[in-house]
Amino acid sequence: MIDINLIRNNPELVKENIRKKFQEHKLPLVDEVAELDVSYRKAIQQADGLRGQLKIVSKQIGALMGKGLKDEAEAAKAQVAQIKAELAGLEEKEETYQQEIRKRMLVIPNIIDPSVPVGRDDSENVEVERFGEPVTPDFEVPYHVDIMERLSGIDLDSARKTSGNGFYYLTGDIARLHSAVLSYARDFMIDRGFTYCIPPYMIHGSVVTGVMSFAEMENMMYKIEGEDLYLIGTSEHSMIGKFIDTILDEGQLPQTLTSYSPCFRKEVGAHGIEERGVYRIHQFEKQEMIVVCKPEDSPMWYERLWKNTVDFFRSLDIPVRTLECCSGDLADLKVKSVDVEAWSPRQKKYFEVGSCSNLGDAQARRLQIRVKGEDGRKYFAHTLNNTCVAPPRMLIAFLENNLEADGRVRIPEALRMYMGGKSFIG
Repeated sequence: MIDINLIRNNPELVKENIRKKFQEHKLPLVDEVAELDVSYRKAIQQADGLRGQLKIVSKQIGALMGKGLKDEAEAAKAQVAQIKAELAGLEEKEETYQQEIRKRMLVIPNIIDPSVPVGRDDSENVEVERFGEPVTPDFEVPYHVDIMERLSGIDLDSARKTSGNGFYYLTGDIARLHSAVLSYARDFMIDRGFTYCIPPYMIHGSVVTGVMSFAEMENMMYKIEGEDLYLIGTSEHSMIGKFIDTILDEGQLPQTLTSYSPCFRKEVGAHGIEERGVYRIHQFEKQEMIVVCKPEDSPMWYERLWKNTVDFFRSLDIPVRTLECCSGDLADLKVKSVDVEAWSPRQKKYFEVGSCSNLGDAQARRLQIRVKGEDGRKYFAHTLNNTCVAPPRMLIAFLENNLEADGRVRIPEALRMYMGGKSFIG
């Protein structure tokens, strides 16, 4: 949610930002908010005037009664009643205007960073840098489900019976590998100075609307029937929600947290053959990074966060690249975002395994996460998030890049202590 002062003082900037995101249908919202804001401030001014009158007339009643001027006192009481009725009407208008303004402000996209490339959708995202040499072996790399099945590591048929499509059973060494990757990611982030957290896996609706746009909410979140609770789509949701309605001293910043959680997503839409298996699923686990910091520090943390993911994947011998998200591919709350993509030897292309985002003060405004400066001034914090690793999707890249010609899977040195010292599985 942007600062309403931008609409008051520079509405054309807000409109141009909407155009850059190719959301022209939202342009009328800017003028609607401006008009509602004028009416809202006028109602506040009128209400303040009435409150002043109310104080004056209320004081007169006691004085008139003290002088024995009963009729005049009764007239003053009648005036008080009239003022109160008018005031109640204005306060009701204030509330209505405020709700209507907020409803529109929640839909107007955040102002993107000037460095973000302008593009309509993810097909216009821009490659930034590659890390590691993408290798295609001289033997055929099977589909990831086939690799897992050869290692007796996955059962999709049983999962369909218990839960439907988009679920899985992992077993044996593949299940152990899944847990090993998460354990290694936890320790990797702790070693980089992040505090490890395990958050709630369900959150209230007020937190959901605080951390994401309505479009994302509809396409992602599962609601618990009959309760004001949603299953989290990522631990970012509950980790940022942890700071709702708080005022942090500057000395408490930055808050650098790394959290583990299962994640639950609807994953609405048609899925191609490459998204079967365990690529796009309704339930998975993830190690996340979250930062709450001063506004001037968020660009620095943005760079550090995505580099953490690159370093993590490279420590497991997986080539990756970074892809700058264009304006049309950015979710409404994001200022800037970069995807980390891993190399697939089977497909001979890169695919997404993580995403790093700077959300500016958008989430902080929605959730009222403020910072108290040394001078006593209060301002909104900036929030950032990034995926360290999200198996089992990451397992696709791991298995393909570490597969040997004889069907065994090599375990990189960094992961062996979490795999009982094994150098290979299979």
